[in-house]
Amino acid sequence: MKFRYLILLIAVLAMSCGPKKGIVTKKKRNSSNKTVVVKETKEAEKKPEISTPVITESKPPSSVEVYISLYAEIAKDKMKTHKIPASITLAQGILESGSGKGRLAVKANNHFGIKCHGWTGAKIYHDDDRSQECFRKYPRAEMSYEDHSEFLTGRKRYAGLFDLKPDDYKSWAKGLRAAGYATDRKYPEKLISLIERYKLYQYDDEVLNGAQSKSTRKSTTIIEGVKKNISKKHLVVKGDTLYSLSRLYKTTVAEIKATNNLKSNDLTIGQELIIPN
Repeated sequence: MKFRYLILLIAVLAMSCGPKKGIVTKKKRNSSNKTVVVKETKEAEKKPEISTPVITESKPPSSVEVYISLYAEIAKDKMKTHKIPASITLAQGILESGSGKGRLAVKANNHFGIKCHGWTGAKIYHDDDRSQECFRKYPRAEMSYEDHSEFLTGRKRYAGLFDLKPDDYKSWAKGLRAAGYATDRKYPEKLISLIERYKLYQYDDEVLNGAQSKSTRKSTTIIEGVKKNISKKHLVVKGDTLYSLSRLYKTTVAEIKATNNLKSNDLTIGQELIIPN
């Protein structure tokens, strides 16, 4: 029995004297994965902005603007010769003729609604204050403008208007209504509204101050110029007389007859006349 214990002790001692093995401690690697967020940096690549072209459509002129461009020069001429503000003449023409589209203007070239009142020329009948009233008829619109000026300057009831300042269109508008030119109570306001809306007063200023006008008028008169000598030619239409032409062109019947070697006052449609300067 003792012998067994002895052998066991020797075996224990032998094991304790053997080489010690080093203890290797394995470090756990930190396996935590770092998530790297890569932000896509958009470079300031500004795509070229495609600019939508702005198309500005030029509106065609209104019927009133067309009317003004046609007759502004004539209205200015009448202001020079008859002292009637061009603004008033144009505003009346626009209002009375419906910008040149009314029946009297289209069929009779009557732009101012002037009734016959002893008129011996061509006539047209039109419903106005009463049914089928008599109105004057002209071969051309220019003659309507001339007659309008003569109508105002030749009647005593309009005489007070010419005491007004030539650029005082407001007083002129009110004076026309007061003198009986129109029965519409709002007639002055309508004229003033047209003058201010379309700046017709600028034509008064052009006459009074000698400013150049931007408006152009396509004349119905043939003008032939050779250096300093300028002559006008007129083609006779229905309704023309030597007297009406003398008034239109600011000359005399005798001068027209002498220039054209006329022996009588008779005219024929289509006849070409030379108008003396």
